[in-house]
Amino acid sequence: MTTAETRDTILMYGTTWCSDCARSKRFLDSRSIPFEWINIEEATEAVKIVRDLNNGMQIIPTIVLPDGKVLAEPSDGELARALDLTT
Repeated sequence: MTTAETRDTILMYGTTWCSDCARSKRFLDSRSIPFEWINIEEATEAVKIVRDLNNGMQIIPTIVLPDGKVLAEPSDGELARALDLTT
């Protein structure tokens, strides 16, 4: 886990075809946790951000939490722990 710039909202970088992205989106939506979705296929500058956050690798979903922590392709359990939730 690395850190990034601190912000007010969760950022999720991914693609529409990525099943792990869809799962993470469902996880947050089912708990009414707001997040900003960034499709890296439409926002091509986001590809560089994802690679920078993941040591040159294009891992999706890449989720940046408000405290700056970065989760790359987290499981629901990892995401729940990072957000202090129970699954």
